[in-house]
Amino acid sequence: MKHPDDDELFNRLEAEMAADPAADAGADVVDLGKARSVREKSADPDAPACDARSADPAPDGSGEESDDPGRRVMVDQSATASAGPGYLGRLAAAKRRDVLPLWLRSLAELRIATRWVARHYVHTTAYHALRSPVYAARLTMQAPTGMARFVGGTMRWVADREGEPVRLAAVRREDAAEYLKLSRQRDGRVRLRTLVAVLALFIGVGAALALYVLAPDWLQAVSVGALLLAFGSAGRKADAPVIHRAVEVPKATKLTSDIVLRALGALGIPAINQAQGKGRDGFEFTAPITRDGPGWRAEGNLPFGVTVTDVIERRERLASGLRRPLGCVWPEAVSDEHTGRLVLWVGDQDLKSAPKPAWPLLKSGTVDLFKAIPYGTDQRGRWVAVTLMFIAGVIGAIPRMGKTFLLRLLLLIAALDPRAELHTYDMKGTGDLDPVGEAVSHRHGVGEEDETIQYALNDFRALREELRRRTKVIRSLPRDICPESKVTSQLADKRSLGLHPIVIGVDECQVLFEYPEHGKEFEEIATDLVKRGPATGIVLLLATQRPDAKSLPTGISANAGARWCLKVMGQTENDMVLGTSSYKRGVRATMFAWGDKGLHYFVGEGSDARIVSGAFIDAPGAVVVAARARSVREKAGLLSGYALGEAPETATGPAYDLLADVAAVVAEKEERVWNERIAARLAELRPDVYAGWKGENVTSALKPHGIRTRDVAGTTDDGTRTTRRGIARADLLKAIAERNEEPGAA
Repeated sequence: MKHPDDDELFNRLEAEMAADPAADAGADVVDLGKARSVREKSADPDAPACDARSADPAPDGSGEESDDPGRRVMVDQSATASAGPGYLGRLAAAKRRDVLPLWLRSLAELRIATRWVARHYVHTTAYHALRSPVYAARLTMQAPTGMARFVGGTMRWVADREGEPVRLAAVRREDAAEYLKLSRQRDGRVRLRTLVAVLALFIGVGAALALYVLAPDWLQAVSVGALLLAFGSAGRKADAPVIHRAVEVPKATKLTSDIVLRALGALGIPAINQAQGKGRDGFEFTAPITRDGPGWRAEGNLPFGVTVTDVIERRERLASGLRRPLGCVWPEAVSDEHTGRLVLWVGDQDLKSAPKPAWPLLKSGTVDLFKAIPYGTDQRGRWVAVTLMFIAGVIGAIPRMGKTFLLRLLLLIAALDPRAELHTYDMKGTGDLDPVGEAVSHRHGVGEEDETIQYALNDFRALREELRRRTKVIRSLPRDICPESKVTSQLADKRSLGLHPIVIGVDECQVLFEYPEHGKEFEEIATDLVKRGPATGIVLLLATQRPDAKSLPTGISANAGARWCLKVMGQTENDMVLGTSSYKRGVRATMFAWGDKGLHYFVGEGSDARIVSGAFIDAPGAVVVAARARSVREKAGLLSGYALGEAPETATGPAYDLLADVAAVVAEKEERVWNERIAARLAELRPDVYAGWKGENVTSALKPHGIRTRDVAGTTDDGTRTTRRGIARADLLKAIAERNEEPGAA
């Protein structure tokens, strides 16, 4: 209903707007239809876009657009504008799918598949051949029943018993015409069938008599046997099959698009649920669902804003939605695609219970450490290889998840290269590395006793000197022999150069790095070996069940090129082993279950993190492999050190007392002295021990003794007064006095 005052109100407003020219100074009356037509007709992609305010021609009638810098610009091009690279450009960037599947292009995988198929059918044949007498006996016992069923069925067929219900129905309806018709049809059938049955009987009896009189014994036996088998098969019970399965094939539901969409919808991700609530799929399949190894592979794009990490976080829900065990469901990201590209692999069997192929090196073969060696399988059962040269490796996990087994497996691989020199240390003290250490190791230590720590320290010092020697040898080699300034397999073969591979394996490495007296020195040497060792042929493998900053110092964890992470409990431990931000990228060893022993993320070999199940080699198997490696070394004359019964030299360098040496180079009149001056004086006092030391070395060496550094004022050689880091002589004397009061102190 219109109010009577509306006209008066609108007239008053119109009069006020006409009287105030500034009121519409910043506003234009826009013809929306004209603006839309101008925007739709614009076909020049290089021309600046315009909005409704700039759609009209300029006031001067030139037809050019306004140069107003404050005007809005449309960011979307018109429908006729270029939509990106042309067809040839898109075709050049297209990803071509493999013509031949991976297993057909890989000779090793083809060989493994062929062997598996052959073993399967050989087993099936042997299984049934052994039970064939039982099968024959069952069929013979069922033959009378089968014969009775055959005779009874024949008589029912001759008497046309199958038509009896129809005739009885006609009787119940009292339909005489239909009954007579059916009776005549039945009489005709019975006469014909009786004739056929009588002829068959005479022919059968005649054939039986002919076989009995004329046929040889073997043909009679075959005929009787075939008849018994036929009658026995006819007499079998539905719930008692004669032949049982030789192989129980696991039954896994085929993965379909409906199952995938149902599982994704059960994750509770809002973007997927909203899309499915509006009738859309919520997931765009980019390839058909296909078989990939012992499982199914589905690939596609998640909705905008949803990442693969969001799905990985809900892996348990995903497994529930797929109705599959957790160990069968493995969502993965695609490294060279956007973060919303999901690859979902669903295995037929739980990964931890699925049969695994035997390790190729278990019974025979040697290796070249400069080449990739298989050490485990991925979810699809394909071998994953590792190249132990030119890397430093870190293994982390909570206890009882297979960390030591994995380290021992890598050391067994190194042992199978007769040129490799092994240094193995089992700081846990349980002897898990003894199969390798006692058979082939040049240096081997077990336990955390002071004698073992000193033994390991002397060895690490010798390895540091060996590192320095190797750098000089590599630097002195001609470019045509050593073009890349690093050890090669050909250089390792030349014994005169002494550039053979050196592999150091330490289990529970935190025992060394946290040792009160020598921990800092172990850390310094290990960091140097991690940074410079790979190029010189020295490989350091460290394993720990406490992957934190103390167990794996930053200088080591940040420079390790190979990382193996079994189950860990938190994000910090995960990123400490696998690298910073690995947890955010979806690489999460926290998702492994307690039963996933040996299952780990592997980062190395120039690829993204992969889930690998290491080959399981128990202690007896490790002894066998190590014995074979020892025999190869003995034939080549390369067995040395601990394995040969040779004791190391008493000490790599002269014995020394650090606190006493520092006290000797700090005069009584010097209350405070710079650390750099202490380092120079120590190098002059014992050049074979302190050569190359700097102020930082003095700081780290004195810290375990409770001597802290402080700012010390002093005068440089040119007379300039400045402040640098140093120590107070009183703190040094106090530390020496406290140590002398404790006879057991180091």
